Amino acid sequence: MSTSSTPRRRGSERTLELLDVTLALAEEVGYRGLTVEAIARRAGVGKHTIYRRWPTIADLLLDALNHVWSSELNYRSQGAIRADLREQFLRSSYALSHAPLGPIYRAVIAAAQSDESLRGAIHSRFLKTVEESTLERISLAQQQGQLKSDADLAAVVEVLVGSLYYRWLLTDRAIDEGAVDGLIGMFMDAYGESGV
Repeated sequence: MSTSSTPRRRGSERTLELLDVTLALAEEVGYRGLTVEAIARRAGVGKHTIYRRWPTIADLLLDALNHVWSSELNYRSQGAIRADLREQFLRSSYALSHAPLGPIYRAVIAAAQSDESLRGAIHSRFLKTVEESTLERISLAQQQGQLKSDADLAAVVEVLVGSLYYRWLLTDRAIDEGAVDGLIGMFMDAYGESGV
């Protein structure tokens, strides 16, 4: 809904605005209170603009979470694998333990326990990105000789990522430096090349 004082937004600019509005509203009203109508109203667009791209509210919210992860929480440097994993795991763990991401993501995970299609969407629209980014980073380390050349890194990704999610979702133990260092230490003991 464009007015003469509000220029029409197109393409990626509109998409980013819708993702930002979705996260802001989810933080205010929670996952269960989030509606396409409220997002459309806040963003100044018609509902059809949203439904054209995202068939469900879950798809939209997961894309918003994925955008934050890809733009703010992805791997930063290409230095030593131990340091890169540590920095990324601590940064993403902090984000998942605090608002806005933490409470929103926990609510989506809770809802997914009774919604099979939401469980599938969580993987395809969010976790797949996390897994692929981690695999890409550790594969690069393998190519650089930091990890054993015969290591099956695709299987390792689930252990690395899954360990952090398990601790975050199902225990009251923090994902602190000790937890991250312990996980990375086990990974490097098993797959790291000597002297790395």
